Amino acid sequence: MISIQSKVRVADVSGADLLNFMLDCTDQRYQAWWPGTHLAFHTVERRPGNVGNIVYMDEYVGPRRIKMQGVVAEVVPGKKIVWQFKQFVRLPAWLILEADDGDEGVMLTHTLQAGFKGIGSILDPLLRPYFSDEFARAMDEHAQAEFPMLGDMLRDRSVH
Repeated sequence: MISIQSKVRVADVSGADLLNFMLDCTDQRYQAWWPGTHLAFHTVERRPGNVGNIVYMDEYVGPRRIKMQGVVAEVVPGKKIVWQFKQFVRLPAWLILEADDGDEGVMLTHTLQAGFKGIGSILDPLLRPYFSDEFARAMDEHAQAEFPMLGDMLRDRSVH
């Protein structure tokens, strides 16, 4: 299993604030979050309770443009969202956001995981070019920049 993880403290907001934003995101709100870098994020198909929602995301991470569809695989309200990437079928790749509330805000853990289980794990090296050390650095820089910006945006109540 390949894992790229970033931890980011976001002041004066809660995990529920951040995760609810992600579950109810629109292209307009996503673009306002980081203009020119965040291009699209919206729900294509919605399910009761959000598990099973299909979302579309288009953004830049460093120089790489990432367009993906994902399926909400798990929601723990205010604590965790797991999206599984999808390209015709569900892929062995996940984006996980976990929130741990504290006195001064939330510690957000952003994790990209990719890989196969069991005997299929022998195929994991084939994924390495997509999850290179350079991409891991770019993803960490992206997460460190984007989530404090989202906190700033959420504290401005005019965007709710």
